[in-house]
Amino acid sequence: MSNLVVVTFDNVHEAAQLRDALREVEAAEHLSLDDSAILVKDEDGKVDVKDEMHRGRKVGLIGGGILGLLIASVFFPAAGLIAVTVAVARAARGADAGIDPEFIKDVIEDLGPGTSALFLLVREADPDYALAVLKRYKGKVYHTSFPADAEMRIREAMSEGGQEADEG
Repeated sequence: MSNLVVVTFDNVHEAAQLRDALREVEAAEHLSLDDSAILVKDEDGKVDVKDEMHRGRKVGLIGGGILGLLIASVFFPAAGLIAVTVAVARAARGADAGIDPEFIKDVIEDLGPGTSALFLLVREADPDYALAVLKRYKGKVYHTSFPADAEMRIREAMSEGGQEADEG
């Protein structure tokens, strides 16, 4: 089962920068992501979803479908929501992701203009490598389904973020 991590940022660029950095860690085989998505809320309050699916992975397809459908359900009410709900229910049974559509909606509503959020479905991670990357960024860990001790380490890394880059 994957762990969901949601990190919010006070600007529109940092979520994408962190995702790019995590791609490098994944390429070095120190991290395995099932999926990721970035939400960017521009200065006018318009939300843009930048979804990424790891093609060729069954779990990635299911996770990407769940994450993409849940985010889409916020923007396509009424008739579209019925189809999305049915698809999410089917996909969730296969992936056991348990992501609540209301949670996605809450994240979007909590984002202020000129901010972003990074959603990650993490299958496996080498904690030392992952934390080293996270420490370079200053963000708020909005949610994680990791165990309490791992969540605390993630939150500490993100709250201290950017300090190593400033020291060097």
